[in-house]
Formats: sequence, structure tokens, C-alpha cells
Amino acid sequence: MISVQLSVAPLPAMIAFSPAVVESSLHQRLLSAARPATCTRNHLLKQNRFTGDSLRISTRSRTRSRSRSQQAPFTNCFSGDQGAARMDSQEDRIAKIASTIRVIPDFPKPGIMFQDITTLLLEPKAFKDTIDLFVERYKGKNISVVAGVEARGFIFGPPIALAIGAKFVPLRKPNKLPGEVISEEYSLEYGTDVMEMHIGAVEAGERAIVMDDLVATGGTLCTAVKLLERVGVRVVECACVIELPELKGRDRLGDIPLFVLVKAAGI
Repeated sequence: MISVQLSVAPLPAMIAFSPAVVESSLHQRLLSAARPATCTRNHLLKQNRFTGDSLRISTRSRTRSRSRSQQAPFTNCFSGDQGAARMDSQEDRIAKIASTIRVIPDFPKPGIMFQDITTLLLEPKAFKDTIDLFVERYKGKNISVVAGVEARGFIFGPPIALAIGAKFVPLRKPNKLPGEVISEEYSLEYGTDVMEMHIGAVEAGERAIVMDDLVATGGTLCTAVKLLERVGVRVVECACVIELPELKGRDRLGDIPLFVLVKAAGI
């Protein structure tokens, strides 16, 4: 029994110390030691994709990201000659704007065809085109004041003012402004009304446009012009989305130009 044990025992020892086996075993151990490091690195790379560390993202990931960007449906759709050809012309934009304005008969009283711009505001593309058309006209013209007539002038005036780098000045009905005001009275069909502006909102020598949604008889716009001119502001132009030409409000403005997008029948 002892001789059998002695003859068997050296056999594993010989195998353990065989050079080929040692090399194979060492190779396997090196591979096993390398695997955790590789997995850890891959794990870190996955984490860094969500932490914004772009330097650690693999080249393959960057290539795949660029490929997806190139396939995005809206990428560069308005660049170059092809993009210019796709852009709507001014006439097309105005036609779309006009089509979104709802006409309500006999409002607010019988015989009036009311031009309702709330339906225009429901169409983001038409609303944006409306603002853009005014911005294209006044940007770079040294306009420092956009004066908006209450109330719908407050809808269109502020985004235009922001886009052209001007301040927005609200022209309000009586007792709406909290500070000290300057006032201008004007006539209505059945009585009078008053328009007010904060003292100090504008300075003499500034260039302004007056913004409202609609011009009918021109009385409101004329009052706004008078109010601004009393403090030395130069009114460059009045601007409205809609004009009712039959009411001849343009004539009442005298030398002050009037720019409109849509001419409509209001009576």
C-alpha cells in the first residue's frame, strides 16, 4: 500500500511542475485577472455616457451618435439653397395668417363683422409668422420703443420688442397703471375715453412704433401717437395685424405711416 501511494504521489507533482502546464496555468490566471478590469472599465464607460463625460465615450458610440443625428428628420431642413426654397414666401405666410382669423357677424353689436384673432393664436405657425413679419420689417431700424395699445396690442407687442431689442411700453385704459401717468383723452362713437402711459417710460428723441391688432377708424392709434409725441418721442410707424379699409383709419393718421398684414371687410 505504501509503495502504491509513493508511486502515485509524484505523478501530480510532475504534472504541476511541467513547463507547458505552468505556462498554460499562468496564461489562464492572467486572463482571469484581466477580465474584472475590463468589465469595470466598460461599466465606467456606461456610467459616463449619462454623466456627460464625452472624453470617455468610445469611438463606436460617437460614430453611432453621429449617424443617428444625420438621420434626424429636421436636421438642416432650412439650410442652403434647398432650405431657402422650402421657406414660405411673405405672400404665403400672410395668406395663412388671414385664413386663421375668424369673422363673427353682429358682434359686439348688430352690423359689425368682428375680426377674432384668438383663432390665429391657436395656430403656432401662423402666430410665429405674424411676429416674424413685423420683426423682419423693424429689426435694425433703430427702434427703441414698441408701444402696445390695450389690450390686444399687448399680445403682439412684447415678442416683437424682444426680437428687435426694444422696450415694450403699455398704453393703458384709465386707472390701470399704478405709477404717475400722462393721459390723453379721445372721442368714441358714444362719449370719450382716456389712454394713459407711465411718466418716465420713454424719453425724448426715442424712436417708436405703435402696435395694435386692428385699425378701424384710427382713433385709438391717433391717441397713442399724440401721447408719445407729447413727451418728445418720434413715432416711426403704426403697425396692425388687420385693417378695415372701409373705415379709412389710415387717412386719419395723416403723415404717420401704417403697416398692416391683412385687409378685411369689417362692415
